[in-house]
Amino acid sequence: MANPYLEVVLATIVFGTSGVFVKYLNLPATTLAFFRCFVPAVLIFGYFLINKRNLFRGNYKNMLFASTLNAIRMFFYFIAYNFTSIGNAVIMLYTWPIFASLFGTIILKEKITKKNRFLLSLAFIGIVLVFLNKEISFGNKDFIGMGAMLLAAMIYSLSFVIFKKELKTYTHFETVFYQNLVGAVVFIPFLFINQPLPTLTQSVVGSAYAILIGIVGMGLTFSALRRLKASTVSLLNYLEVVSAIIFGIILLGETLTWNMIVGGALIIGTTIMQKK
Repeated sequence: MANPYLEVVLATIVFGTSGVFVKYLNLPATTLAFFRCFVPAVLIFGYFLINKRNLFRGNYKNMLFASTLNAIRMFFYFIAYNFTSIGNAVIMLYTWPIFASLFGTIILKEKITKKNRFLLSLAFIGIVLVFLNKEISFGNKDFIGMGAMLLAAMIYSLSFVIFKKELKTYTHFETVFYQNLVGAVVFIPFLFINQPLPTLTQSVVGSAYAILIGIVGMGLTFSALRRLKASTVSLLNYLEVVSAIIFGIILLGETLTWNMIVGGALIIGTTIMQKK
């Protein structure tokens, strides 16, 4: 039996390659979203079909709403990586637990303590620091990319809270299927609308990317979740920030600025303290 800690670490390395794949593929956000949603959804659906599992049970309307949110999130996610550096994007991405805490308070009626209010304030300062040397203009690619990822993080946090409510009814892999279902349908037309069409190489790499992130990465994470606490897995997932930045520096020659380091440390550090 594989070591669950090693599984999580491997998963974070897999997730950290996402930005490199996006930069290499150089495809429109909607085409990237098609590959990312369609391939895992079809493969997982095929598996459930063979095993004759009924997916459309329970509160599936809630799941479809969350899936719709996830499709919108995917659009902003890929816009972010198309417009800004991997470092900027992944730091903004990991603001999602902060927003999840806020939505948890509103939707799940979870109490927010004075400590958490303080930590959320620190995280906000971190966001401001990361944006510090960016021109606030829609003509600035970094500003657009980071703003898009911030929106993606907010939307993901809301869908995360909804999926969390339904986990008693659905397995983790059923949840992954629902995550991708609406996007798999919605983004099909864009595969043909966007011109030129993806090349054979782009299609193969795009499909491999979807399998690597959507099935291998998530599979490793869910395998580890069977034997580790969810809080432990969540904390280890922050290694994705490190792995993504390292891939960006080594493979794409990206650089880190002082405000990215300090702001990112505040965002990640406050979220870790919040989880504790």
